[in-house]
Amino acid sequence: MTANVTVIAHPLVQHKLTLLRDKTTPSADFRRVIREIGLLLGYEATRDLPLENVPIETPLEPMQAPRLAGKKLCIVSVLRAGNGLLEGMLDLIPSARIGYIGLARDEATLQPAEYYLKLPGELGQRPVLVADPMLATGNSAIAAVTRLKQAGATRIKFVCLLAAPEGLAAFAAAHPDVPVFTAAIDRQLDHRGYIQPGLGDAGDRIHGTKG
Repeated sequence: MTANVTVIAHPLVQHKLTLLRDKTTPSADFRRVIREIGLLLGYEATRDLPLENVPIETPLEPMQAPRLAGKKLCIVSVLRAGNGLLEGMLDLIPSARIGYIGLARDEATLQPAEYYLKLPGELGQRPVLVADPMLATGNSAIAAVTRLKQAGATRIKFVCLLAAPEGLAAFAAAHPDVPVFTAAIDRQLDHRGYIQPGLGDAGDRIHGTKG
């Protein structure tokens, strides 16, 4: 297994992932659960955010208390499926800045094409979480992180629901400095580049559409 990958085995994460995998879970429930699991994944991925002590007064006395230091964290959603995780992360970190990268996958070549980009400023001074439910071939994840580095980001983490071994290997080769946080590493990719056993197309299941 490639280095720099954290599998979040918390019981609540694994329980919610099973609900997302189940093909009988309707879109409304899928949206709710992916939002909930997004919060939990975001919690794990932000364990090392820097803190600083500041003076405050409790109802009883003054004290030095910790708060987040530096520029506000940025969450970048890889459209469109990344928005499912984004909502849960924003429940956890409502002050975060938000960015979007639109990548469309060519079903023949499995290569991504960028169609939209909107990022906050001062990325080089912000921790950045990239949210995309599936790390399958790794092509979209690699393209998204490459684009963020070009925009100045230096502290990047990639957060997903599921990863395939093939995608993790490709991503680690392209971006060995970027940690991956995932709820599970599945068996393999099929001939279409879908994760097996997986959970299907996350974007379609969130929005109730079919590819």
